[in-house]
Amino acid sequence: MKPLAGNSFKARTFAVGALAASALTCASVMALQNGPAAAANPAQFTTISLGQMFTYFFLMLGPLKILGPFEAMTRKGDAAFARKLALRGFLFSCLTLLIAGILGEELLLRYRISIPVLMIAAGVILFLVALNAVMQQFDSSSAAPKEYDPDLRIAISPLAFPTIVTPYGIAAVIICLALSPETNSKIEIFAALLCLMLLDLVAMLFAKPILRYLGVPMLLAGTILGVIQVALGLALIFRGLRALGFGTSPV
Repeated sequence: MKPLAGNSFKARTFAVGALAASALTCASVMALQNGPAAAANPAQFTTISLGQMFTYFFLMLGPLKILGPFEAMTRKGDAAFARKLALRGFLFSCLTLLIAGILGEELLLRYRISIPVLMIAAGVILFLVALNAVMQQFDSSSAAPKEYDPDLRIAISPLAFPTIVTPYGIAAVIICLALSPETNSKIEIFAALLCLMLLDLVAMLFAKPILRYLGVPMLLAGTILGVIQVALGLALIFRGLRALGFGTSPV
């Protein structure tokens, strides 16, 4: 009976998260459709404020998705190993974002990849990954989380990439940098990313007590985050298509 109770709890948790995420998504879509210039200027769909950028970064690169995998990676190690792994993962993640941001923007220009196309690509990846994570909550036959031997080499992979720095997170960084040609704007973006990586570092350093005392709230937050990521993936696809001129006529 215990597995049934656990599945029932997960189902109730997912239902609450789905309702909350659906409400947020519906409100966002209504605001987008009711905007006065929504159909007049497709280019506006590639305009992202710094606040929106940080929200995207938090969803795609933030600490909530790191806690479970990091705890599994350090389960067989001691506290000193966990600290070293967290610090190395933080450093490698910062370096990865810096290189990806600089090279990615150059590759966009070299291969003439438009921002809307990159938005659609990032949206597809995010949608598929997030949808798979959400559906796994209903799969009782899903494999148990992988456990790792205490080895600092996993700080590069799978910790820094793709656990902390996700493929769709890299795409989001490239998009935001490409949409911010001014040097000051790029500095603000990298500063926001550094703050987020520091938040990830704190989350890794305190992963075990956080999961021990806040397990249920973190489960709920993770469920809501998963559903919002599915919606965000669709939103990125939608914005990319609108920026390309599809569906720009008034509804």
